[in-house]
Amino acid sequence: MASLMELKEIFRSADAVCFDVDSTVIREEGIDELAKFCGVGDAVAEMTRRAMGGTVTFKAALTARLGLIRPSYEQVQKLISDNPPQLTPGIRELVSRLHQRGVQVFLVSGGFQSIVEHVALQLNIPTANVFANRLKFYFNGEYAGFDETQPTAESGGKGKVISHLKEQFHFKKVVMIGDGATDMEACPPGDCFIGFGGNVVRKQVKEKAKWYISHFDELLK
Repeated sequence: MASLMELKEIFRSADAVCFDVDSTVIREEGIDELAKFCGVGDAVAEMTRRAMGGTVTFKAALTARLGLIRPSYEQVQKLISDNPPQLTPGIRELVSRLHQRGVQVFLVSGGFQSIVEHVALQLNIPTANVFANRLKFYFNGEYAGFDETQPTAESGGKGKVISHLKEQFHFKKVVMIGDGATDMEACPPGDCFIGFGGNVVRKQVKEKAKWYISHFDELLK
């Protein structure tokens, strides 16, 4: 098991850094915001808490939550325009510094492609570097489910994305940064996990992560 010093060295020399999005890169949980917007906030927030605690599989939780919300295409677009996701303080500077150093930055999220791409745009991250869940809509814009073939729709999906990135780009050292159990599980194949508690603290992650931070300034240093 790597020591904290070794993890810091991996971060300093990483050729790719993957960020979770909800409660990490942005301050809120995208699915909870969408639920509130669609009038089923409390019921869905409870399901999110259970999913984050790791007591139900991610896909089961996602299916159940979306079954309650049933967001239309129009509602998703209106959420983004009326309540755009709020970036976590320090993330803009951190991503910019990583880019300056030639490090590839990816957003790997159990959230939704349309919301995550909006975040990527603000951080100058190419949309090709976004891995997230895709909502499906009927031609009239009504909710039609989600793309279950995306790796991020499954428990363990973030690890699959990192394996794919290592194969495709021959990255030697990939770092995963996030607040949840699904982020921690992605290492291995990720080489270093950094737990983030700046927006929400997940007890199990804080206790188990060798490296745990509450502000992105700690990584800028």
